[in-house]
Amino acid sequence: MNDYQLLVIGAGPGGYAAALRAAKLGLHTAVVENRGAGGTCLNRGCVPTKTLLHSSRIYHDICSGSHAGITAESVHIDMGAIFAHKRQVSEKLSGGILSLFKSAKVDFISGTGTIVEANKVRVHSAEGEKSYTADSLLIATGSVPARPPIPGLDLPGVMTSDELLNGCDHLYRSIVIIGGGVIGVEFATFYNDLGCEVTIIEGLDRLLPTMDRELGQNLALILKKRGVKISTGALVQSVEQTEHGLTVRYSAKETLGQAEGEAVLCAIGRKPCLDGVFGEGLQPEMNGRSIRVDSNFQTSIPHVYAIGDVSSRIQLAHVASAQGTAVVDFLCGKENSVNLEIVPSCIYSRPEIAVVGMTEQEAKEAQIPVKSGKCVLFGNAKTVIMDGDRCFMKLIARADNHCILGAQLMCEHSTDMISEIAQAMANHMTAEQLAQAMRPHPTFEEAMTEALNDLIEKLNH
Repeated sequence: MNDYQLLVIGAGPGGYAAALRAAKLGLHTAVVENRGAGGTCLNRGCVPTKTLLHSSRIYHDICSGSHAGITAESVHIDMGAIFAHKRQVSEKLSGGILSLFKSAKVDFISGTGTIVEANKVRVHSAEGEKSYTADSLLIATGSVPARPPIPGLDLPGVMTSDELLNGCDHLYRSIVIIGGGVIGVEFATFYNDLGCEVTIIEGLDRLLPTMDRELGQNLALILKKRGVKISTGALVQSVEQTEHGLTVRYSAKETLGQAEGEAVLCAIGRKPCLDGVFGEGLQPEMNGRSIRVDSNFQTSIPHVYAIGDVSSRIQLAHVASAQGTAVVDFLCGKENSVNLEIVPSCIYSRPEIAVVGMTEQEAKEAQIPVKSGKCVLFGNAKTVIMDGDRCFMKLIARADNHCILGAQLMCEHSTDMISEIAQAMANHMTAEQLAQAMRPHPTFEEAMTEALNDLIEKLNH
């Protein structure tokens, strides 16, 4: 008889969600984790970043209140206190997960887990090594920042998001961010809010290159208006230490350029964290750098499953959590209730960005006839009250049956509103059905009614 019915390697969003679900369904469960409970998201990613953005937003709002009759003097930034608050938030939430494990009778095993057989994990810790067996194993080890082979990325002052989130006792005078994706634009927002000189260098033709073109273009206009320098279509050649600090050299359209900063953030994406997960002679089938899994997230190794960043092209905490729950439901013979194909994605820039489903371009490439409806929030009361930037909502629906296929929201609190569209998509709702809901005034959300009305008019004409 095995020690456990389910053993999870990794206590991030996917791992702890799976473990708690398994315990609730009666499985004897353990979680192996070599760092803090909560994984990357809670300790080195989503939550710490949003905590920093909360601090920078407070500072920005205090310093930018003149339009509302508020003027503040001698506002002080304490970077040590800002990062201390970030640590307190992470520690509080991490402790909450450990309490949930204890209440659910999930064993938390500190150490690094290595799968040595299909049903066996060896855990290495400060106390030594110990092996555990389980009916099923679940890999949920997440991802780590990627470092491309660019000369100079190992220089002092050149960081990934992991090192940057460790904190600094002073505000950088200037920072160069390599990468204009989600991580890059969120940190650009944070440092720009605090008055740091920010430069973004992106290799593709726009910010947020994997999203609807208008989102990246509009965000670039807003950031440039705030003083952020942006170079797109720019390939970094090297990072060098000079008397002025760090110099990032790049080429753009056959023209050489350079950007100087006190610090450099390398934010070009993340790769699956698989170092040491598999023992010698044990290797699953791979799909590039990720583990190949079937529709039930089972790997090519019997009884071994993988979820989240190690096996999914979509590296989001809520995706990992949903997949972890789905695996446990499968193991217990239960039908999973969450549609894993409808994935909302959020960016906590200012204004926020939230998307779900298809863009017009993606629908066109898939030869799906669609129409789009749009509302620019110039006349939205809450936007005017807050003296907001150019914001918009765009909704996509099939031209034949009018079912909602996607949405791109760029406005305050859009990350709290996108689930309304995801719910509509999961239930195959039409634009007309979604428009039946009365939305309160004054809210940002009432702009969705205007976007729906525009969409319905185009669908019917």
